[in-house]
Amino acid sequence: MATWFRPALSADEQVAVLADRDGHPDPVIRRRMLVLWAVHLGHGREDAARLAHVGIATAKRYVLAYRDGGLDGLRRCDRHIPTSELADHADAIRQSLTATPVRTIAEAADRIERLTGLRRGLTQTRTFLAGLGFRWQRTRAVPVPPKSR
Repeated sequence: MATWFRPALSADEQVAVLADRDGHPDPVIRRRMLVLWAVHLGHGREDAARLAHVGIATAKRYVLAYRDGGLDGLRRCDRHIPTSELADHADAIRQSLTATPVRTIAEAADRIERLTGLRRGLTQTRTFLAGLGFRWQRTRAVPVPPKSR
């Protein structure tokens, strides 16, 4: 049976872990540093996982990432974040829709297709336009005062 790796952090690493544990902008990195700090203090993998609200296997993976790559290996995030092909044309789309607003999402999708050559569905178009800062404007009937007799 393999033994549990217990990292012994140097003074400089302790300062870095504490800083990243509390102040790193990515919550995943903060959680990883919390697991590493708990294991450094002598907690078992179950306790470290419970403290960080992750699974035991995840806590083990974090500690092994530290063992194999140090703090830089623990900070590395290889998550795939997809980007839309429409993002390259965002300025042109924003200018066109600001100059002459559309009434519906279908009309916006048609105009985007004419501008860029990329056809997207209604939901994707709505999501993309919301990311550009456009929002749906609700239209309502204007109340008319009652006629006086």
